[in-house]
Amino acid sequence: MYRRRQLLRASTICMVAAALGAWLPRLGLAAQQVQRRAIPSSGEMLPVIGLGTSITHNVSLDDPRMDRLLEVLRVLVEGGGSVIDTAPSYGNAERVVGELVERLGQRGQVFLASKVSSTGRERGLAQIEASFEALQTEVIDLIQVHNLQDTRTQLGLLRELKQEGRVRYIGVTHYLESAHDRLLDTLKQEQVDFVQFNYSVGERNAEKQLLPYCADNGIATLINRPFTRGNLLSKVRDKPLPDWAAEIDASSWAQLLLKFILAEPAVTAVIPATSNPRYMADNLLAGQGRLPDARQRQMIVDAFR
Repeated sequence: MYRRRQLLRASTICMVAAALGAWLPRLGLAAQQVQRRAIPSSGEMLPVIGLGTSITHNVSLDDPRMDRLLEVLRVLVEGGGSVIDTAPSYGNAERVVGELVERLGQRGQVFLASKVSSTGRERGLAQIEASFEALQTEVIDLIQVHNLQDTRTQLGLLRELKQEGRVRYIGVTHYLESAHDRLLDTLKQEQVDFVQFNYSVGERNAEKQLLPYCADNGIATLINRPFTRGNLLSKVRDKPLPDWAAEIDASSWAQLLLKFILAEPAVTAVIPATSNPRYMADNLLAGQGRLPDARQRQMIVDAFR
């Protein structure tokens, strides 16, 4: 079985390298220049562009789409990224992520973030143990209480696992602006390393209190829904990129949206989901070059009205 897995890994790596040969040189530049920001609780540096896996990675392990998802992972790593965010509630995504990382043989180059979404200590622990198995790892870099479900109980459990060295960082998440007040209350009551929430040109509520609080209190932030599930990009699908985009080194609409978010210094990393290696490369390019100032951020907002 081990030899079969090793042969499979070698063959898939060769296949991916061939598929990406036309544009890996471009990514080589990105890998050197993708910005990194510190996790306040430790000082560890993370690339500002990561990968989400909701919906996009919910496939079976024998699905032909696994080859394309392996290309996405290869682009992430070769392009200088590392953060992969997943969850047990994302169908088979956790197991897919674990298998892809194993096939590529790059566990040391990725930052694995998952979640717990159970009620009660025993169910939470069972779900977390299943995540270790699915991700094929003995240490998970970050586990977050998903959508504030049984937060106090699950954070207590996560602190124990962190003390044991099985989990490196802990946090909480939500994906709706209506939950931002609850997130803020939780951050004021519970000590965490990370908080994940939605923030974009179309959803700016986090600017009011969440982002300033995280900046003032040393909490790392992961940003989900940067394109509001594609709704923002659909607004500009047939529009040419404005000339002023070059002022901030943006070559696509997606990069403009990501750079808008990254211009907020309290943002640690953005985690757009994709199953397309070309989009993964495009996202990574948003993590290098100049970022918009206040005037340019307003221009981006206006472009998506």
